[in-house]
Amino acid sequence: MIIIPMKEGENIERALKKFKRKFEKTGVIKELRGRQVYIKPSVRKRKEKIHAVYVQQMQQAED
Repeated sequence: MIIIPMKEGENIERALKKFKRKFEKTGVIKELRGRQVYIKPSVRKRKEKIHAVYVQQMQQAED
């Protein structure tokens, strides 16, 4: 459960912004979207490897 302490006279929009940020950091939406479609472990590993190669190439290009 996310708890947002509000001070006396604090604007409700400010409290909503804090709530949205905390909720986003929990990763609930990201996890739900990931669970909507089943991805086989072999496909997931392949994508992770491709991403790792891409990141490594980007780091080497910086150097």
